[in-house]
Amino acid sequence: MISMNSEMLTPTEAAVVSSIEVRDVNRVIDESILPKDFYRVNPDRTRRLFADACTFISFYFHAAKSLTAEQRLRAITVASPRLRQEPTSKLEKEWTIRQEFLTIDLAPFLKSVHQKLAELGEARALVVEDPEILGGTPVIRNTRVPVYDVAASLAAGLPMTRILAAYPGLTAEMANLAAFYATANPPRGRPREHLSPPAGALIVSNRRTPRRKRAHETAR
Repeated sequence: MISMNSEMLTPTEAAVVSSIEVRDVNRVIDESILPKDFYRVNPDRTRRLFADACTFISFYFHAAKSLTAEQRLRAITVASPRLRQEPTSKLEKEWTIRQEFLTIDLAPFLKSVHQKLAELGEARALVVEDPEILGGTPVIRNTRVPVYDVAASLAAGLPMTRILAAYPGLTAEMANLAAFYATANPPRGRPREHLSPPAGALIVSNRRTPRRKRAHETAR
Protein backbone atom coordinates (compact mmCIF):
# COMPACT_ATOMS: atom_id res chain seq x y z
CA MET A 1 0.00 0.00 0.00
CA ILE A 2 1.37 3.41 -0.99
CA SER A 3 1.69 5.73 1.99
CA MET A 4 3.52 8.56 0.25
CA ASN A 5 2.33 12.15 0.57
CA SER A 6 -0.96 11.82 -1.31
CA GLU A 7 -1.24 15.52 -2.12
CA MET A 8 -1.33 16.04 -5.87
CA LEU A 9 0.40 19.01 -7.48
CA THR A 10 0.15 20.59 -10.89
CA PRO A 11 3.37 20.65 -12.94
CA THR A 12 3.74 24.36 -12.15
CA GLU A 13 3.36 23.76 -8.41
CA ALA A 14 5.79 20.84 -8.59
CA ALA A 15 8.29 23.07 -10.38
CA VAL A 16 8.11 25.72 -7.66
CA VAL A 17 8.42 23.14 -4.87
CA SER A 18 11.37 21.48 -6.67
CA SER A 19 12.98 24.85 -7.54
CA ILE A 20 13.24 24.05 -11.25
CA GLU A 21 11.49 25.01 -14.50
CA VAL A 22 8.09 23.61 -15.53
CA ARG A 23 9.57 22.16 -18.71
CA ASP A 24 11.87 20.01 -16.54
CA VAL A 25 8.92 18.65 -14.59
CA ASN A 26 7.34 17.55 -17.85
CA ARG A 27 10.68 16.14 -18.94
CA VAL A 28 10.94 13.73 -16.00
CA ILE A 29 7.60 12.29 -17.09
CA ASP A 30 8.21 12.27 -20.84
CA GLU A 31 11.65 10.67 -20.48
CA SER A 32 10.54 8.17 -17.80
CA ILE A 33 13.00 9.61 -15.29
CA LEU A 34 10.34 9.60 -12.59
CA PRO A 35 8.82 6.24 -11.55
CA LYS A 36 5.21 5.93 -12.75
CA ASP A 37 3.92 5.54 -9.19
CA PHE A 38 4.75 9.19 -8.53
CA TYR A 39 2.51 10.86 -11.11
CA ARG A 40 -0.79 10.57 -12.95
CA VAL A 41 -1.75 11.48 -16.51
CA ASN A 42 -5.50 12.14 -16.66
CA PRO A 43 -7.79 11.28 -19.60
CA ASP A 44 -7.77 14.96 -20.60
CA ARG A 45 -3.94 14.70 -20.73
CA THR A 46 -3.42 16.99 -17.74
CA ARG A 47 -0.71 15.86 -15.37
CA ARG A 48 -0.59 15.68 -11.60
CA LEU A 49 2.33 14.64 -9.43
CA PHE A 50 2.43 13.31 -5.89
CA ALA A 51 4.16 15.81 -3.61
CA ASP A 52 6.88 13.29 -2.73
CA ALA A 53 7.90 13.18 -6.39
CA CYS A 54 9.44 16.62 -5.93
CA THR A 55 12.26 15.11 -3.88
CA PHE A 56 13.44 13.06 -6.84
CA ILE A 57 12.82 15.88 -9.32
CA SER A 58 14.89 18.28 -7.24
CA PHE A 59 17.64 15.71 -6.76
CA TYR A 60 17.83 14.76 -10.43
CA PHE A 61 18.40 18.30 -11.69
CA HIS A 62 20.33 19.87 -8.83
CA ALA A 63 22.78 16.97 -8.60
CA ALA A 64 23.50 17.04 -12.33
CA LYS A 65 26.86 18.76 -11.88
CA SER A 66 28.11 16.13 -9.46
CA LEU A 67 26.56 12.88 -10.69
CA THR A 68 26.00 11.25 -14.04
CA ALA A 69 22.47 10.61 -15.29
CA GLU A 70 22.99 6.89 -14.70
CA GLN A 71 24.02 7.45 -11.07
CA ARG A 72 21.03 9.72 -10.42
CA LEU A 73 18.59 7.28 -12.02
CA ARG A 74 19.99 4.40 -10.01
CA ALA A 75 19.61 6.37 -6.76
CA ILE A 76 15.98 7.16 -7.62
CA THR A 77 15.30 3.50 -8.39
CA VAL A 78 16.78 2.40 -5.06
CA ALA A 79 15.08 5.08 -2.98
CA SER A 80 11.62 5.14 -4.58
CA PRO A 81 10.19 2.05 -2.79
CA ARG A 82 11.30 3.46 0.55
CA LEU A 83 9.85 6.91 -0.15
CA ARG A 84 6.52 5.32 -1.04
CA GLN A 85 6.40 3.32 2.19
CA GLU A 86 7.88 5.64 4.84
CA PRO A 87 5.43 7.44 7.15
CA THR A 88 5.28 11.20 7.56
CA SER A 89 8.21 10.98 10.02
CA LYS A 90 10.49 10.17 7.10
CA LEU A 91 12.25 13.51 7.55
CA GLU A 92 13.82 12.10 10.70
CA LYS A 93 15.19 9.04 8.91
CA GLU A 94 18.57 8.61 7.28
CA TRP A 95 18.38 8.89 3.50
CA THR A 96 21.82 7.74 2.42
CA ILE A 97 22.08 5.70 -0.78
CA ARG A 98 25.30 3.72 -1.34
CA GLN A 99 26.38 2.66 -4.81
CA GLU A 100 29.71 0.82 -4.82
CA PHE A 101 32.21 3.64 -4.11
CA LEU A 102 29.56 6.36 -4.16
CA THR A 103 27.46 7.66 -1.25
CA ILE A 104 24.45 9.88 -1.96
CA ASP A 105 22.49 11.71 0.73
CA LEU A 106 18.92 12.55 -0.31
CA ALA A 107 18.05 14.19 3.02
CA PRO A 108 18.85 17.78 1.92
CA PHE A 109 16.50 17.44 -1.06
CA LEU A 110 13.77 15.90 1.08
CA LYS A 111 14.02 18.71 3.65
CA SER A 112 14.06 21.44 1.00
CA VAL A 113 10.93 20.02 -0.64
CA HIS A 114 9.24 19.69 2.76
CA GLN A 115 9.91 23.39 3.46
CA LYS A 116 8.60 24.46 0.06
CA LEU A 117 5.46 22.37 0.52
CA ALA A 118 4.86 24.05 3.87
CA GLU A 119 5.29 27.44 2.20
CA LEU A 120 2.86 26.44 -0.54
CA GLY A 121 0.32 25.45 2.12
CA GLU A 122 0.71 28.83 3.83
CA ALA A 123 0.32 30.64 0.51
CA ARG A 124 -2.85 28.72 -0.32
CA ALA A 125 -4.30 29.54 3.11
CA LEU A 126 -3.55 33.22 2.57
CA VAL A 127 -5.37 33.53 -0.75
CA VAL A 128 -9.12 33.73 -1.23
CA GLU A 129 -11.19 33.57 -4.43
CA ASP A 130 -14.68 34.87 -3.72
CA PRO A 131 -17.12 35.89 -6.49
CA GLU A 132 -18.31 38.67 -4.18
CA ILE A 133 -14.80 40.15 -3.92
CA LEU A 134 -13.44 41.74 -7.10
CA GLY A 135 -15.36 39.24 -9.21
CA GLY A 136 -13.43 36.26 -7.90
CA THR A 137 -9.97 37.72 -8.44
CA PRO A 138 -7.51 36.03 -6.02
CA VAL A 139 -7.00 38.39 -3.08
CA ILE A 140 -5.18 38.23 0.22
CA ARG A 141 -7.50 36.96 2.94
CA ASN A 142 -9.46 39.63 4.84
CA THR A 143 -8.42 42.28 2.30
CA ARG A 144 -9.25 43.40 -1.23
CA VAL A 145 -5.60 43.34 -2.25
CA PRO A 146 -5.12 41.40 -5.53
CA VAL A 147 -2.47 38.72 -5.20
CA TYR A 148 -1.11 39.15 -8.69
CA ASP A 149 -0.71 42.91 -8.25
CA VAL A 150 1.50 42.36 -5.21
CA ALA A 151 3.47 39.66 -7.05
CA ALA A 152 3.94 41.93 -10.07
CA SER A 153 5.23 44.73 -7.86
CA LEU A 154 7.82 42.44 -6.30
CA ALA A 155 8.80 41.04 -9.69
CA ALA A 156 9.28 44.61 -10.97
CA GLY A 157 11.79 45.22 -8.19
CA LEU A 158 9.77 47.70 -6.14
CA PRO A 159 11.09 48.09 -2.59
CA MET A 160 9.13 46.18 0.01
CA THR A 161 8.62 49.41 2.00
CA ARG A 162 6.90 51.01 -0.98
CA ILE A 163 4.65 47.97 -1.52
CA LEU A 164 3.64 47.88 2.14
CA ALA A 165 2.90 51.61 2.06
CA ALA A 166 0.62 51.09 -0.94
CA TYR A 167 -1.29 48.29 0.80
CA PRO A 168 -1.89 49.16 4.47
CA GLY A 169 -2.32 46.09 6.63
CA LEU A 170 -0.03 43.99 4.44
CA THR A 171 3.13 42.51 5.94
CA ALA A 172 6.35 41.49 4.21
CA GLU A 173 5.57 37.84 4.93
CA MET A 174 2.14 38.18 3.30
CA ALA A 175 3.65 39.88 0.26
CA ASN A 176 6.25 37.14 -0.18
CA LEU A 177 3.61 34.42 0.19
CA ALA A 178 1.45 36.21 -2.40
CA ALA A 179 4.39 36.15 -4.80
CA PHE A 180 4.98 32.47 -4.06
CA TYR A 181 1.30 31.70 -4.77
CA ALA A 182 1.37 33.67 -8.03
CA THR A 183 4.44 31.75 -9.23
CA ALA A 184 2.83 28.41 -8.41
CA ASN A 185 -0.49 29.48 -9.95
CA PRO A 186 0.19 31.75 -12.91
CA PRO A 187 -2.85 33.69 -14.18
CA ARG A 188 -4.73 32.03 -17.01
CA GLY A 189 -5.28 33.53 -20.42
CA ARG A 190 -3.58 36.41 -22.17
CA PRO A 191 -2.98 39.65 -20.29
CA ARG A 192 -5.51 42.37 -20.98
CA GLU A 193 -4.54 45.05 -23.46
CA HIS A 194 -4.37 48.58 -22.15
CA LEU A 195 -6.65 50.88 -24.15
CA SER A 196 -5.15 53.91 -22.41
CA PRO A 197 -1.68 54.63 -20.98
CA PRO A 198 -1.15 52.95 -17.60
CA ALA A 199 -1.13 55.09 -14.48
CA GLY A 200 2.12 57.01 -14.15
CA ALA A 201 2.98 56.74 -17.84
CA LEU A 202 4.73 59.77 -19.33
CA ILE A 203 3.78 60.98 -22.80
CA VAL A 204 7.02 62.23 -24.33
CA SER A 205 5.50 63.59 -27.52
CA ASN A 206 2.08 64.41 -28.93
CA ARG A 207 3.35 65.02 -32.43
CA ARG A 208 1.36 63.27 -35.11
CA THR A 209 3.04 61.69 -38.09
CA PRO A 210 1.59 63.15 -41.30
CA ARG A 211 -0.35 60.76 -43.49
CA ARG A 212 1.56 59.72 -46.54
CA LYS A 213 -0.06 60.98 -49.72
CA ARG A 214 -1.24 58.49 -52.24
CA ALA A 215 0.18 58.44 -55.78
CA HIS A 216 -2.94 59.93 -57.38
CA GLU A 217 -2.90 62.82 -54.87
CA THR A 218 0.70 63.81 -55.62
CA ALA A 219 0.01 63.78 -59.37
CA ARG A 220 -2.51 66.63 -59.10
